[in-house]
Amino acid sequence: MSFLFLQFCTPRSTASRTNIAHYLPLPFRSFSTNHVVLASQAKKPAGTVRKLRTPGKRAKPSIYDGEKMTLIDAIHVLRAIEVGSSNATYELTVKTAMPRGSVIPKGRVSLPREPKVKARDKILVFADGKAAEEAKRAGADIVGGAELIEGVASGRLQATLFLSTPSLVKTISQRLGRVLGPRGLMPSERRGTVTDDVAGYIRRLQGTTEWKGDKAGTIRTPIGKLDYPVEDVVKNVRHFINVVKRATGNQPQFVDKDQSAKPVNALTKIILSSRHGPGIQIAD
Repeated sequence: MSFLFLQFCTPRSTASRTNIAHYLPLPFRSFSTNHVVLASQAKKPAGTVRKLRTPGKRAKPSIYDGEKMTLIDAIHVLRAIEVGSSNATYELTVKTAMPRGSVIPKGRVSLPREPKVKARDKILVFADGKAAEEAKRAGADIVGGAELIEGVASGRLQATLFLSTPSLVKTISQRLGRVLGPRGLMPSERRGTVTDDVAGYIRRLQGTTEWKGDKAGTIRTPIGKLDYPVEDVVKNVRHFINVVKRATGNQPQFVDKDQSAKPVNALTKIILSSRHGPGIQIAD
């Protein structure tokens, strides 16, 4: 019996060896024609970096993104959305082109109906003699000459508005230019804060609020309450847009011969929004 087994397991010819190999197990090898598997097995060229998807939520586009409405229609839509928030505030956004060399738009405005209580400015005036006395009577908080420079530079004297007469502006600019300039508070002839009529400027400030654009030239301001009549909101918007147009050179105004006209900073978009409502682009 053992002899027969050895004969069977010990082949003497090539044919017998082939027959035995037919019964032996073969090494496992998987084959696939799936294009996804073949693509993953393909060699990637050297230097290829796999890009990872950064997690994050995509903001859902608003149905109002590419749509324009008249001002009155936009007011009605936002009022319907804010039906449960009668004390909500309309916000007006004005985007400007800000061409190279243009100055960030800035100014003061007195709306026909203010949407919030106005904050009073603390006024510091660089003046002497008769101009100083008139500034005090007009309501300036701090009035003085060159002796105030050190207090302002050290931060001991604080104010939200700085005015100066032309005779003192060169003296204070040498010391305070780097202190007040970056904060937008340095007295300037272009903004009207360098003037001989300091008292008149202070009187004109009463009842006004300051508006200012950001570095991209975008201006944002509250423009009315949801419970205001539609006519009041329309008046506020129209009045504010006219003020911005004059400040950005979009509306012609009288210019002295000695002064050059301001470069035009075009208004590209006017958007009305509310606390919970979308931003609606105004067509008119």
